[in-house]
Amino acid sequence: MSAMGAAAAGQPARRAKAQARTKAAAVPATAYISWVALALMTTSSVASLRPAPTMAVYGLAAIFLYLVPAIVFLLPTALVSAELASGWNGGVYNWVAEGISKPMGFLAVWCQFAMTIFYYPSLLAYVASTLAYVFNPALASSGTWTALVIMVCYWTGVWVSSQGTKSVAGLSSAGLIIGTLIPGALLVTLGAVFLGQGNSSAAPMDASHLLPAWAGISSLVLIVNNFLSYSGMEMNAVHVGSLKNPSREFPRAMFLAMGLVLAIFILPALAIAWFIPSDQLSLTAGVMQAFDTVFAEFSMQWMTPIIGIMLVAASLGGMLTWLAGPSKGLLLISRQEGYLPPFLQRLNKHGVQQNILVTQGVVTSVIALAYAFIPDVSSAYWIFSVITTQVYLITYLLVFVAARRLRRQQPDHPRGYKAPLLGTLCVVGFVASFAALIIGFVPSSQFGGGSTALYVAIIATGALGLGLLVPYLFYRSRKPSWRLADAEQVSPS
Repeated sequence: MSAMGAAAAGQPARRAKAQARTKAAAVPATAYISWVALALMTTSSVASLRPAPTMAVYGLAAIFLYLVPAIVFLLPTALVSAELASGWNGGVYNWVAEGISKPMGFLAVWCQFAMTIFYYPSLLAYVASTLAYVFNPALASSGTWTALVIMVCYWTGVWVSSQGTKSVAGLSSAGLIIGTLIPGALLVTLGAVFLGQGNSSAAPMDASHLLPAWAGISSLVLIVNNFLSYSGMEMNAVHVGSLKNPSREFPRAMFLAMGLVLAIFILPALAIAWFIPSDQLSLTAGVMQAFDTVFAEFSMQWMTPIIGIMLVAASLGGMLTWLAGPSKGLLLISRQEGYLPPFLQRLNKHGVQQNILVTQGVVTSVIALAYAFIPDVSSAYWIFSVITTQVYLITYLLVFVAARRLRRQQPDHPRGYKAPLLGTLCVVGFVASFAALIIGFVPSSQFGGGSTALYVAIIATGALGLGLLVPYLFYRSRKPSWRLADAEQVSPS
């Protein structure tokens, strides 16, 4: 064979090797993250100063009221979601659809979306009361001001999201530092100095007040709001596959995150209790009340507007980052299965589900008006916070049932992480979630002397109507024509 012939004969082999090298180079290496990084990511998405005034009314007992739901809800949710995320892609819809049924999967993803309808008014009510301290603290108790801020901020967020911008994506992580860690650390530090100077705490800080005073079941109702404070762990569980050793590192990450989250929740709540008597505490403006009081004590009131802007910026950044997320997940499933009418599935020129956001905005605006007509802004804030929690708890009930069924029915399905004692975790998480769901219908001892029947009617209409009746009507009304052929072009965020 000539040299030319030998070269020609070797060309296929060389091409095959080159193609193999190209394919190997095209396969990206797994981008591992440390378990500490995952713990910080989880802390960033869960922890906030917003719930602090709610628990500050309990003083030292806030430790107990935060620790209990962390054990019976936060930990089971984190570990169970990690197993599901490591075995089934697609989030809560696929988990519940595989473990129970597709209709229940739709209910789970619907409730994950629907909770935001009440979540954003309560979040923006906090923004309104915080922003009031930048201009005029008296506005914090004004329902008209609160309603106006809610509508302006929400519709501005819809416009920004509808443009398909990604410029706000980094605000959520920056918000942990700007709007949570720095203000929280400052509040606790100055509070400790205040006590160290010999001043007495507004709330008793002795061992006899470690447990909340028992005044019937209503005295424990505020613990329900802590379930919402800990919600969102299922979103972080998707990163379990990015750990080198999930079985060892994920539990470490979750325990570290739980410790950080508890510190962020408990210490500022205690600091607020040191300064503000419980009967004078606003559930929406309590954080700024505390800052205003402590800054006045140290002749630093010029800092109050600055802290207010930091808290507002962090809250708005989080709202913009998450505004379209749940609705995009609902959009994907609806296009695949035909659960929503075509009008709600329509996209704008930027590929954003604008019609869902606008429809959600109309409902949010109606809810915002309630702040203008309910005399006590704190009562309105509490009602909407409870409704938000009730709707979201339906999702968790379904997830715990699905996880246990999947472990029994598909024991050999590949899982990157297996939660220890999964059956026990599911039972504890389910019972805790169900108990919180029931307790949410009992007016809080801090709520006031309003009509119990009216309170129950409002909570039932909001939680059960939006969480169960509306998705049932959508499911019963579905048509084959509601399935859109380009469903695969949409991916959940």
